[in-house]
Amino acid sequence: MEKRELLDKNRKQTGEITMTDGNRPEGKYIPIVIIIIRNNQNEFLIQKRAEKKNGKWASTGGHVIMGENSLQAILREVSEEIGLLLKENEIEMVFTKKTYDCFVDIYYAKKDVDVRKLKLQKEEVDKVKWANIDEIEDMKRNGEFLKSHYDCLKECIYFLEKVEEEKKECIN
Repeated sequence: MEKRELLDKNRKQTGEITMTDGNRPEGKYIPIVIIIIRNNQNEFLIQKRAEKKNGKWASTGGHVIMGENSLQAILREVSEEIGLLLKENEIEMVFTKKTYDCFVDIYYAKKDVDVRKLKLQKEEVDKVKWANIDEIEDMKRNGEFLKSHYDCLKECIYFLEKVEEEKKECIN
């Protein structure tokens, strides 16, 4: 088990600590990180979580542990869970989402990866694959894709499309 720092509603550290499987007092939040990885075929790298972790498909992500910042956490999670070593300059934080008990930092990377070469952390991940948005939407409808990760994926796509539109408007 790992220690996590609790945050208040404004994302300020409270000085309180909880364990990764510990309960949080009401009104306290934890920091979470998720990364959306897209390849040049407009597919997304998704992972099937281990059965003890609910067995659903999701994006890669996890908890920010004590002493880490968000960027360090997402680089660690990607390396631990799927064996992919990303560099800081290969990813960008797209936005932060506040939920009822978490601050979720959503990262994005555009990268082609051979999934056969990834080394999966068996306690966390059963398998990985590339899937297009239609396949992911089908998985979500069938209850196979983690809803919170689906929501983050859709919001990330929307955000990135808006950025592209704004870039085009600036050029014209």
